Amino acid sequence: MPADILAVTETRDGVLRQVSREVVGAARQLSAAMGGGTVTALVFGSAPVEGAASLGASGADRVLMATHAGFGEYNPDGFAATVASVARDYAAVLFAATATGKDLAPRVAARLGVGCATDVVALGAEGGAVVATRPVYAGKVLERVKLTGVPAVASVRTNTFEASAPSTARPPDRPTAVEALQVPEFTQRVTVTGVKAPEKAALDVAEAPIVVSGGRGLKEPANFALLEALAEALGNTAVGASRAVVDAGWREHGAQVGQTGKTVSPGLYIAVGISGAIQHLAGMRTAKTIVAINRDKDAPIFKVADYGIVGDLFEVVPRLTEEVKKVRAQG
Repeated sequence: MPADILAVTETRDGVLRQVSREVVGAARQLSAAMGGGTVTALVFGSAPVEGAASLGASGADRVLMATHAGFGEYNPDGFAATVASVARDYAAVLFAATATGKDLAPRVAARLGVGCATDVVALGAEGGAVVATRPVYAGKVLERVKLTGVPAVASVRTNTFEASAPSTARPPDRPTAVEALQVPEFTQRVTVTGVKAPEKAALDVAEAPIVVSGGRGLKEPANFALLEALAEALGNTAVGASRAVVDAGWREHGAQVGQTGKTVSPGLYIAVGISGAIQHLAGMRTAKTIVAINRDKDAPIFKVADYGIVGDLFEVVPRLTEEVKKVRAQG
């Protein structure tokens, strides 16, 4: 039976985040698995959001815009009430497994009285119900969860689903109209009084296509300059960190990769001076290609790495950076 899917998007500073297109892509994929149907993207903002109309090019048949003075930043009560007000019209509601999505998806599921699958890496259908695949036990095992409630609620891991092509049901030359959605009344129990951005703008490790992460093997915070140089040479790369160095105050918490930090699934993950504690592996083992650099050949990180370099990172990383520069200079 055809199934309509609702994709809840995210914005930052009034601009649509890339992860929003991934959620729409996941919704399109799930709709196809359930026999077709429409994909609706839901956008929040205190004013028109840049990029909202372009969601049609990422697979949305319809775009709903929820505008409210309090929606300039994440508003848990208002967002949850708004999603829940329309969710019953859909077979499934999808979120990104970001900090916002991890907070919002369970709130919506609780309001609707249905189950919620988090951090999903694959979606399918079985007997008309949504089946989600998600890592458990620190990523050692993948479990399949059948969501029998309607709508099914799930959050999808970033960098796992791709933005899809426009729906074949809609002419490609016809722009997607952005429809206003009536925001229901809600009680706001939390108010954001201010947002402090990092002094230096940096790629989010959860969204970057390439992540270079460092651990205790770097010996001191100043040596992260080696990783920053490699990241700059690679381009479009974020610098991450293990929990140990974040706890030591070497890097900001936002850069932490792992079970108590951010979960990442980049195309390339380079672990430098990281031994591979199970908490760290839980946050990065779904990266498509993993490269490990460590002087200890028995380090656990090598058990999950696709490529391993046993050596002194202070020699390996600068040479790797120079080789990357040479290759990129050759075009």
